[in-house]
Amino acid sequence: MTATASSLPLRAAGAVASDLSTALAVPPQLDGGDGDNPCWRHQSLSKGAAGIMILHAVRAQSGYGGGDRVHAWLTRAVVEDLSVGPGAGLWFGVPAVAFAVATSAPQRYWQAMTRLGTAVADLARARLHTALTRMAAAARPSLSEFDLVRGLTGLGAHLLHRDPDGDLIRRVLDYLVRLTEPVPAQDDAGPSAPGWWTNDAPFSQPEVSGGHADLGMAHGISGPLALLALAMRRGVTVAGHAEAIDRICHWLDTWRQQAPAGPWWPERITLADLRAGRPSQRGPARPSWCYGTPGLARAQQLAALAQGDQARQTAAERALAACVTDDAQLARVIGSNLCHGWAGLIATVWYAAADAATTDLDVHLPLLLSALIDHADQGITSPPGLIEGRAGVALTLHTIATATPSGWPACLLIN
Repeated sequence: MTATASSLPLRAAGAVASDLSTALAVPPQLDGGDGDNPCWRHQSLSKGAAGIMILHAVRAQSGYGGGDRVHAWLTRAVVEDLSVGPGAGLWFGVPAVAFAVATSAPQRYWQAMTRLGTAVADLARARLHTALTRMAAAARPSLSEFDLVRGLTGLGAHLLHRDPDGDLIRRVLDYLVRLTEPVPAQDDAGPSAPGWWTNDAPFSQPEVSGGHADLGMAHGISGPLALLALAMRRGVTVAGHAEAIDRICHWLDTWRQQAPAGPWWPERITLADLRAGRPSQRGPARPSWCYGTPGLARAQQLAALAQGDQARQTAAERALAACVTDDAQLARVIGSNLCHGWAGLIATVWYAAADAATTDLDVHLPLLLSALIDHADQGITSPPGLIEGRAGVALTLHTIATATPSGWPACLLIN
């Protein structure tokens, strides 16, 4: 980072992180409180114990607390049989707990890590078989086949983090390369639609006629782009890797919109948008990691860094800088969490600034960090987990306050 320690409210950030972490020191009783709350899911990175385990592990690794809290939350995460069903993915089930253990204490829990690793590998192989069968049938993919939250991109994020030299991560990357190729489907979208075009309803939205292409990090093509780029930066590549990155970037270039406040991308492209050659969305989404300019810009910056594309890197960094100086966009941030709140916004900018060619992003960090500190108490009634809860706010504040390297941002593909 080039932002000086004196320019950031680091002491305040560390204090709030400590307070939030202390409040999450002990898992709630199973017969009351969050244990009866349907939002509470023990084996979840997003809302449950697996994510809180990561918070306490990262703090312990940097000298804040011991392993007792880590163990307590791991015990809670595995209180039920871990899921390997259709809903299992990086944020839930066996992969979520495996990622939490790998990020937290793989040596301490090496036997558990071995069993979890085997289960994740079996799940990834089964998902790959299903996906390749679908491709052979020239059918459209579901979002859960490839996205970060439940799909092969999320499993690939864990594999790249845990076993970058293994064969399985390369099989996932091979799949993502094929995902970027057009599907000869006999439907209304036709060959003009990209390979990740889906007939699923958009996430948390009504179904749209003719399918759509999601552009976001959580459920869309920016997640695969970020994984392909991060793998390439680590020297983990497969045939067609660079071409796949180029195809995704060209698609994002095609749908990049320009406004007085700076460039932006629509959340999704529908069949009507595809035929009209312009999005029906008339302005930028809220500046979130999951769907807004921050996540999309970071994915494209990572792609540019992987390929040495200085022009694309500059464009991505300028788009991100413009976004965080637009008061109208910032006013739409209403929560503090990582997925779509202040924590996700500043975490994305913080890691992007560390890789940036200039200090244009650094200068905005003090204001963003102050905003997160101011909004941190808004999540007091939110789920306690990492992605959508208080643990993610605490972990973001701790990471910035201590500048401690950690593998946890892999679950968002921002580093």
